[in-house]
Amino acid sequence: MSTEAQRPPVPPRPATPPPATARPPLAAAPFAGAPAAPRRTPHGPAGLPPTGPAPFPHGHHHLFPAPLPETPAETTTRLRPVPTRRPARTATAVACLVLGLGLIGGAATGAWLAGSSSADPAARNPYAVGRTAWHSVPVDTLFPRTLDGTGAGPGGADRVWTRIAVAPDGGCAAALDPLLARALSPAGCERLLRATYTDATDSAVTTVGMVFTEGGTEAMTALRDRFATQHLDRRADLMPRTYPVEGTVAAGFGDRQRAAWSLHVSSELPVVVFAVSGFADGRVVTDPKPADRATATNATGTVAESGLGHEAGGIADRIEQGLRRTVTDLTEKPR
Repeated sequence: MSTEAQRPPVPPRPATPPPATARPPLAAAPFAGAPAAPRRTPHGPAGLPPTGPAPFPHGHHHLFPAPLPETPAETTTRLRPVPTRRPARTATAVACLVLGLGLIGGAATGAWLAGSSSADPAARNPYAVGRTAWHSVPVDTLFPRTLDGTGAGPGGADRVWTRIAVAPDGGCAAALDPLLARALSPAGCERLLRATYTDATDSAVTTVGMVFTEGGTEAMTALRDRFATQHLDRRADLMPRTYPVEGTVAAGFGDRQRAAWSLHVSSELPVVVFAVSGFADGRVVTDPKPADRATATNATGTVAESGLGHEAGGIADRIEQGLRRTVTDLTEKPR
């Protein structure tokens, strides 16, 4: 048997299927507002035969909706032009707004604070006002450039004192004798101010000072009573120190030149006022006297006869009176 006879028979190939009938492409649906396509009629224009196949063959006209009716052209409203932004003008407007708000807020805060200070009795208390007078009142008010001493001299003679210099404000330790500082310590020492004056003849010099204390009414009243009952204002070892000024008639006014002094503790204000006087020629005084004794009618001696007691007492009184008037004005004036 041959090899070819042993091969199995090859099955015949199936016939190629006929191609599917191609469907005609679908017509695109017209969009709104587009012009409608010309309708086709069974007959062409003027009775001519149709120029193409019917639009819906095989009776499938129901698959395609009729084109939408024509609509009028869309109308739009012209928009207003948008102005170009100007950064500089915008920044100015913002700055004005912030400034206006700040002024309004500041005015409201100031009115509130003014109302609070007026309503608060402590803010108008003479002690509260007097304790801050050393830095809130002008120096020319505390220590006037000239002091009127009408009737302040011996026998009612007139005096005029001129300010030489004002010492820098400071504490009590360096300006007061240690024993005097200890005697005033129950009321405390907030600040010490001093100034030196001379008389019209430049023959007498006087240092006047104010000790602004930290104590209240009770502390100042107790201190005043102690000085009065124990006569501490007359003790020579509690005599205030001087403030010499170089290049003036008070250049040689030191501790050994002290001749008369005055020291008054106030209970109406937190202040101790003192003054100490001496000769402008720098002479040493061995028997200094308190002002009230040096101005007594029967007082004798160099200090009494020279009128240095009147110098110390008269200047101290006028400085304290001026401070009282200033504090009263600050306390009573409307805020």
